[in-house]
Amino acid sequence: MKLKGLKIGEYTSKYPIIQGGMGVGVSMHKLAGNVAKEGGIGIISTADIGYQDKEFSKNPMKANLKAIGEEIKKAREIAPNGIIGANIMVALNNYGDIVKECVKNKIDLIISGAGLPKDLPEFIKNTKTKIAPIVSSGRCAKLISKIWMTKYNYTPDMIVIEGPEAGGHLGFKEDELFSNDKPKLEDITRDVINEVREIEKESGKNIPVVVAGGIFDGKDIAKYIKLGVSGVQMATRFVATEECDASNEFKQMYVKAKKEDVKIIKSPVGMPGRAIRNEFIKKVEKSKEKIEKCYRCIKTCNPKETPYCITKALINAVKGNIDEGLIFCGSNVEKINKITTVKELLQELNNEAELELC
Repeated sequence: MKLKGLKIGEYTSKYPIIQGGMGVGVSMHKLAGNVAKEGGIGIISTADIGYQDKEFSKNPMKANLKAIGEEIKKAREIAPNGIIGANIMVALNNYGDIVKECVKNKIDLIISGAGLPKDLPEFIKNTKTKIAPIVSSGRCAKLISKIWMTKYNYTPDMIVIEGPEAGGHLGFKEDELFSNDKPKLEDITRDVINEVREIEKESGKNIPVVVAGGIFDGKDIAKYIKLGVSGVQMATRFVATEECDASNEFKQMYVKAKKEDVKIIKSPVGMPGRAIRNEFIKKVEKSKEKIEKCYRCIKTCNPKETPYCITKALINAVKGNIDEGLIFCGSNVEKINKITTVKELLQELNNEAELELC
């Protein structure tokens, strides 16, 4: 059985695969552009996207807004006919300004999580930009859809389910992640699909459901296609590609990682996160880091109380200063053993999935 592309309104990709947004600086124009060029949906992470700008330390928000336009333009140059999206965390300071800048630069898709994007429809009126909330339960999908319908008469263009095996910040409580009865992505998926079917009946609009968090290969893709999703979102696999925007040192941490290296950490964002337990993690486990500069990146972060500066840690990591950096990853990172190309990865995933769907 041939794997169908992912249809989001008038946009249709060759493969039903979204490359997940990874910040700071891991998924920028090079990765997103090449994923879109090869038939997937490429996602630029907007989290401190302007970190390379010389003015970033003085005025982070100005640098970030400037970089959004630059990164979207460069991604378009790589994939003029591809689908380019942005991942925007609700927890970011100046969330609305970041959304507006992405829309102004005609981004095709905005995926938004790390909080409820209650007012997202407000920013895309009379544009072609599609919007998708990230949810972790059917209840959450129902709630955000109800808010959007009541306030804006708008139904999500797509819904992304993110399960407990995802990388980076997780939409689950810490005790849930360590529980013997930990939420299972399969059960969450069935729950969300049931809710979405009801929303579709009420709105008359088709809403593709995309699943994320622990999707590693074509077998996983086929498994969830059979459960009723329209596509998958994958992040960890795309780090180990030549086109990924992160440093080679960052990528090699993925290649070398073992299962025991992966740890659930406490993030300054106020959510648990999954990362590789490197020297940096070991150090902050023992003592709080002195915050010398606050970049005001996250609404929930208090510099006086936070154990470390997440912006500084993520920038160190993506630049290759591994021992001083925070390296987010998915739960299946230990399965990665080589660096490949985006084209080869997408073809491999497609071929594996089609074999399973026969």
